[in-house]
Amino acid sequence: MAVAASLPPPPAAAPAPDAWYERLGLLLESTGEGIFGIDLDGACVFINQAGTRLLGFDTPQQVLGLNMHDLTHHSDASGHPYPVDRCPIFNAFRQGLPCRIDTEVFWRRDGSAFPVEYTSYPIQDGTLIRGAVITFVDITARKQAEAALHDAKAQLEARVRERTAELQTALQQLRELAIHSERVREEERTRIAREIHDELGSLLVALKMDVNWMDKRLSEQGARQPDEAERMRERLRCKCQNMSRLIESAVDNVGRLINDLRPSILDHQGLWAALEWQAQEFAATAELALDWSMDVATEADPPEAAAMAVFRIFQEMLSNVGRHAQARTLQVRIGFGDAGLHLQVRDDGRGADPRVFESPQAYGILGMRERARHLGGRLFLHSAPGQGCTLTLEVPAAALRPSASTEADA
Repeated sequence: MAVAASLPPPPAAAPAPDAWYERLGLLLESTGEGIFGIDLDGACVFINQAGTRLLGFDTPQQVLGLNMHDLTHHSDASGHPYPVDRCPIFNAFRQGLPCRIDTEVFWRRDGSAFPVEYTSYPIQDGTLIRGAVITFVDITARKQAEAALHDAKAQLEARVRERTAELQTALQQLRELAIHSERVREEERTRIAREIHDELGSLLVALKMDVNWMDKRLSEQGARQPDEAERMRERLRCKCQNMSRLIESAVDNVGRLINDLRPSILDHQGLWAALEWQAQEFAATAELALDWSMDVATEADPPEAAAMAVFRIFQEMLSNVGRHAQARTLQVRIGFGDAGLHLQVRDDGRGADPRVFESPQAYGILGMRERARHLGGRLFLHSAPGQGCTLTLEVPAAALRPSASTEADA
């Protein structure tokens, strides 16, 4: 009896060629990202609603069947043609090269472009590659944020460079001011030493010689006749008178040197009297007509350090007039009240371009500004060629009011 040969089961029916498109479309329709699929020719086989809107179309049917490279990826951001053989989207299925790109643009239906981040992966059906699926999002906001961040970073770097340059300039000015201050200090020491040597030294030598002469004459006094002794007494009186004059000159020189180092009037009569005395002395020495006005609402003197700073600034203002102004008239206005100190020195001299006073070598101006800054105040300067110069110091009242402990001690 023949046995019937068993036959293999019939092969399962292959799915319809477009069935996978439909299933994939249903799964991806709900996502917020733009997604479309292309076949091996680059034609769109499905696109979700998000992708349709991003590309500027109303319905997916308007996109289906169109070549997606020609529709939305035909040019780069500058408008130059994008060769299809270099398109990363097509290379996903042509060369098996999946990609993620965020440096390119897609083009809308109306011809406008927008930056995108897209991925392209091949779609495989078993061993067969059916096409590619592309996911894309509009990253305009991200690019704008990156551009804003880049601009902010550039501005910050520019400000840092600017501030660094300013700090370097200020540091250089401070170094030069320190060098200048040291040089001035040494010059002042040299001047004081020279005056002590030349004037006080010679006076003391003369006094010593007179004292030695008197000692010698007195030792010979017992051997002299009456008439000769009388003449000697007269000579001794002359020597004593001469010594008295020398001592007075020495005292005057010592007082002048002490005054140069620290005016005693500042300690004895206070800042306001010292300012007036300094102005009167300077005007008399420089042969200038002085227009003086002072309105001080308090009798109390500022603390010692603040008073000395104001006095030194005032001295430098007057010194600036004496060195450079070639003026005939000096006007000084001083006011102190609740608003603080307002001290102004104006001359009718030759003036100068304001840029001259901003020079790094304008050590006098730099020094006054530094002293004013330590007091919390400011120094203003106005000058023009042929129109004289005006220097104004403004200091807040708090910096010049004595503390309670200072008042108690006083």
